[in-house]
Amino acid sequence: MIQTGSGSIEETVRAVLRDVLGLSDERAAAFDDDTPLFGALPELDSMAVAGVLTEIEDRLGILIEDDDIDGDTLESFGSLVAFARAKVPA
Repeated sequence: MIQTGSGSIEETVRAVLRDVLGLSDERAAAFDDDTPLFGALPELDSMAVAGVLTEIEDRLGILIEDDDIDGDTLESFGSLVAFARAKVPA
């Protein structure tokens, strides 16, 4: 697994969702690859998406372009982690 300065990409994405959406530690810790996000997580509305993506950019030191994002990116926790992992330089 690719490591960032503050831990794994998965841990970073989990922390972003917890912090930006105000989720409890327990709720965020329970996310697995199949946990649905956008459309299933009430806290993750269209306004919150921008905050989540901006925070992922900041914490991972990546740039996310508008055309990088599609319906599948935020479909599940696993798809968001895979997206972030693909953006981080090897």
